[in-house]
Amino acid sequence: MLWLILRHGLVLTVAGLVLGFAGTAARFIGSLLFRTSTTDLQTYVVVSLLLAVVALLACYFPARRAAKVDPMVALRYE
Repeated sequence: MLWLILRHGLVLTVAGLVLGFAGTAARFIGSLLFRTSTTDLQTYVVVSLLLAVVALLACYFPARRAAKVDPMVALRYE
């Protein structure tokens, strides 16, 4: 159960990062970047890792809580 929720969250995170990279490559979004060029690889790597860690933690804590619940108890509650 834990891995299922984490995997789903990571898929969404990677999709968001890919769309974000594509958006910053466009001239419109690239012009909105403050003091950062569209080719600044170091900034992209640091921000991407930070966002991935935050997304992983945001998925991990609810997933851990859901994994502790007995499935039969959860089904009876429904």
